[in-house]
Amino acid sequence: MYRVTNDDLKFLETNPEKFWCGVKKIENGAFFGCTGLTSITIPDGVTEIGDGAFKGCTGLTSITIPDTVAEIGYEAFSDCIGLTSITIPDSVTTIEAYSFWGCTGLTSVTIPDSVTEIGNSAFLGCTDLTTITIPSSVTEIGEGAFSGCRGLTSITIPNSVTEMGNHVFEGCTGLTSITIPSDVTEIEYFAFSGCSGLTSITIPSSVTEIGDYAFRGCTGLTSITIPDSVTSIGSGAFSGCTGLTSITIPDSVTEIGGDAFSGCKGLTSITIPDSVT
Repeated sequence: MYRVTNDDLKFLETNPEKFWCGVKKIENGAFFGCTGLTSITIPDGVTEIGDGAFKGCTGLTSITIPDTVAEIGYEAFSDCIGLTSITIPDSVTTIEAYSFWGCTGLTSVTIPDSVTEIGNSAFLGCTDLTTITIPSSVTEIGEGAFSGCRGLTSITIPNSVTEMGNHVFEGCTGLTSITIPSDVTEIEYFAFSGCSGLTSITIPSSVTEIGDYAFRGCTGLTSITIPDSVTSIGSGAFSGCTGLTSITIPDSVTEIGGDAFSGCKGLTSITIPDSVT
């Protein structure tokens, strides 16, 4: 694995054409830890950005990625805390795991319609991210993809999404509104845990299972409607939802896990249907 040196960076600044001549792939870790790098324009012809290629480039504030790039690797831009925005070209189909992990300065991201998968923890800890649009091409959102993005206030999950991992929005404390697609069958464990800004949520009638700790610590949640399709409410699913004042459990539910409503201090009454075994 070759890493760019300070001399290489100086050469890049003065002779970018020669530096990039013949380059098709930015190798794994090529610019890893180049804290003095402030901006970079990747030329047409580069097709792949390797794993950790720009990881830890804390001074990087601007980057241009051409449409020739088809693959952005694992941890490619993780810990690039100076980046405030990025446009992913429409040649990319997958945002790999941890691609933008810890990019705390990132406020906006443009995801093109070509992307079908957002990988595990892709935007984990992007605390300043305030807006993101998930295109209708996306079918899978990996676990922890937006965990800790406390700047997000609302998000719409398109109907194309058929699979969402656990912890997807855990710790998104600023999230007040979320729209869940009608094809989702399971809300995974810890999916919205700690989303203290969430005040209400409507679970679509396609959902059959609410996973363990799915809404744990959603202190702003005052009401929730559980559809007749739900058969199982996981352990601690609504634990610590101190603002929850009422909830109706439908006759379809057969199982309620331990501590499902533990710490729900505002809940004054609840009816458990005969269907629960």
